[in-house]
Amino acid sequence: MWKYYAILSAVFAALTAIFAKMGVKNVNSDLATAIRTTVILLITWGIVIFGHKIAGIKELSRSNWIFLLLSGTATGLSWLFYFKALQLGDVSRVAPVDKLSVVFVILLSFLVLKEPLTLKVIIGALLICAGSVVMIWK
Repeated sequence: MWKYYAILSAVFAALTAIFAKMGVKNVNSDLATAIRTTVILLITWGIVIFGHKIAGIKELSRSNWIFLLLSGTATGLSWLFYFKALQLGDVSRVAPVDKLSVVFVILLSFLVLKEPLTLKVIIGALLICAGSVVMIWK
Protein backbone atom coordinates (compact mmCIF):
# COMPACT_ATOMS: atom_id res chain seq x y z
CA MET A 1 0.00 0.00 0.00
CA TRP A 2 2.91 2.37 0.72
CA LYS A 3 3.79 2.33 -2.98
CA TYR A 4 0.46 3.94 -3.92
CA TYR A 5 0.94 6.68 -1.34
CA ALA A 6 4.50 7.25 -2.59
CA ILE A 7 3.28 7.57 -6.19
CA LEU A 8 0.53 9.98 -5.12
CA SER A 9 3.14 11.94 -3.18
CA ALA A 10 5.29 12.18 -6.32
CA VAL A 11 2.33 13.35 -8.41
CA PHE A 12 1.40 16.05 -5.91
CA ALA A 13 5.07 17.03 -5.52
CA ALA A 14 5.17 17.57 -9.28
CA LEU A 15 2.03 19.71 -9.12
CA THR A 16 3.56 21.58 -6.18
CA ALA A 17 6.61 22.48 -8.25
CA ILE A 18 4.56 23.66 -11.22
CA PHE A 19 2.07 25.65 -9.14
CA ALA A 20 4.85 27.10 -6.98
CA LYS A 21 6.83 28.25 -10.01
CA MET A 22 3.71 30.00 -11.31
CA GLY A 23 2.99 31.42 -7.84
CA VAL A 24 6.41 32.95 -7.14
CA LYS A 25 6.41 35.04 -10.29
CA ASN A 26 6.92 38.66 -9.20
CA VAL A 27 6.42 37.70 -5.53
CA ASN A 28 8.92 37.49 -2.68
CA SER A 29 9.75 33.79 -2.30
CA ASP A 30 9.59 33.98 1.53
CA LEU A 31 6.08 35.46 1.36
CA ALA A 32 5.05 32.76 -1.11
CA THR A 33 6.40 30.09 1.24
CA ALA A 34 4.49 31.60 4.18
CA ILE A 35 1.23 31.55 2.21
CA ARG A 36 1.81 27.94 1.13
CA THR A 37 2.63 26.95 4.71
CA THR A 38 -0.55 28.57 6.01
CA VAL A 39 -2.63 26.56 3.55
CA ILE A 40 -0.87 23.35 4.62
CA LEU A 41 -1.39 24.26 8.28
CA LEU A 42 -5.13 24.76 7.81
CA ILE A 43 -5.57 21.56 5.80
CA THR A 44 -3.60 19.33 8.16
CA TRP A 45 -5.15 20.68 11.36
CA GLY A 46 -8.57 20.36 9.71
CA ILE A 47 -7.89 16.69 8.99
CA VAL A 48 -6.72 16.12 12.58
CA ILE A 49 -9.63 17.96 14.20
CA PHE A 50 -12.43 16.69 11.96
CA GLY A 51 -10.94 13.19 11.98
CA HIS A 52 -11.12 13.21 15.80
CA LYS A 53 -7.37 12.57 16.11
CA ILE A 54 -6.52 15.55 18.32
CA ALA A 55 -6.60 13.39 21.48
CA GLY A 56 -3.42 11.69 20.27
CA ILE A 57 -1.47 14.84 21.14
CA LYS A 58 -1.49 13.75 24.79
CA GLU A 59 0.35 10.56 23.88
CA LEU A 60 3.37 12.32 22.35
CA SER A 61 6.59 11.75 24.23
CA ARG A 62 9.30 14.34 24.76
CA SER A 63 11.30 12.57 22.05
CA ASN A 64 8.33 12.76 19.64
CA TRP A 65 8.08 16.51 20.27
CA ILE A 66 11.80 17.12 19.79
CA PHE A 67 12.05 15.20 16.52
CA LEU A 68 8.77 16.57 15.13
CA LEU A 69 9.92 20.11 15.90
CA LEU A 70 13.30 19.42 14.27
CA SER A 71 11.52 17.91 11.26
CA GLY A 72 9.27 20.96 11.01
CA THR A 73 12.27 23.26 11.15
CA ALA A 74 14.05 21.28 8.43
CA THR A 75 10.89 21.29 6.30
CA GLY A 76 10.48 25.04 6.65
CA LEU A 77 14.08 25.71 5.68
CA SER A 78 13.80 23.27 2.77
CA TRP A 79 10.70 25.07 1.46
CA LEU A 80 12.29 28.50 1.81
CA PHE A 81 15.33 27.43 -0.21
CA TYR A 82 13.18 25.51 -2.70
CA PHE A 83 10.93 28.51 -3.42
CA LYS A 84 13.98 30.75 -3.82
CA ALA A 85 15.51 28.25 -6.24
CA LEU A 86 12.22 28.06 -8.17
CA GLN A 87 12.09 31.83 -8.39
CA LEU A 88 15.61 32.00 -9.82
CA GLY A 89 15.78 28.83 -11.92
CA ASP A 90 13.80 26.67 -14.30
CA VAL A 91 11.39 24.34 -12.51
CA SER A 92 12.44 21.54 -14.90
CA ARG A 93 15.96 21.80 -13.46
CA VAL A 94 15.27 22.84 -9.85
CA ALA A 95 12.85 20.00 -9.04
CA PRO A 96 15.18 17.17 -10.16
CA VAL A 97 18.13 18.68 -8.28
CA ASP A 98 15.89 18.97 -5.21
CA LYS A 99 15.50 15.19 -5.44
CA LEU A 100 19.11 14.91 -4.30
CA SER A 101 17.36 14.84 -0.94
CA VAL A 102 16.74 11.15 -1.69
CA VAL A 103 20.50 10.56 -1.79
CA PHE A 104 20.94 12.42 1.50
CA VAL A 105 18.10 10.36 3.02
CA ILE A 106 19.78 7.14 1.91
CA LEU A 107 23.12 8.22 3.40
CA LEU A 108 21.60 9.48 6.66
CA SER A 109 19.32 6.44 7.04
CA PHE A 110 22.44 4.28 6.84
CA LEU A 111 24.53 6.42 9.22
CA VAL A 112 21.88 7.46 11.75
CA LEU A 113 19.14 4.82 11.57
CA LYS A 114 21.48 1.91 10.73
CA GLU A 115 19.27 0.85 7.80
CA PRO A 116 20.87 -1.61 5.37
CA LEU A 117 22.64 -0.29 2.30
CA THR A 118 22.10 -2.75 -0.57
CA LEU A 119 23.65 -2.73 -4.01
CA LYS A 120 20.28 -1.74 -5.50
CA VAL A 121 20.05 1.27 -3.15
CA ILE A 122 23.63 2.33 -3.92
CA ILE A 123 23.06 2.10 -7.69
CA GLY A 124 19.82 4.06 -7.39
CA ALA A 125 21.55 6.78 -5.36
CA LEU A 126 24.39 7.01 -7.88
CA LEU A 127 21.89 7.35 -10.74
CA ILE A 128 20.07 10.14 -8.90
CA CYS A 129 23.42 11.89 -8.32
CA ALA A 130 24.30 11.52 -11.98
CA GLY A 131 20.94 12.94 -13.04
CA SER A 132 21.35 15.90 -10.72
CA VAL A 133 24.83 16.62 -12.06
CA VAL A 134 23.41 16.59 -15.60
CA MET A 135 20.67 19.04 -14.56
CA ILE A 136 23.13 21.41 -12.81
CA TRP A 137 25.76 21.29 -15.55
CA LYS A 138 25.19 23.85 -18.28
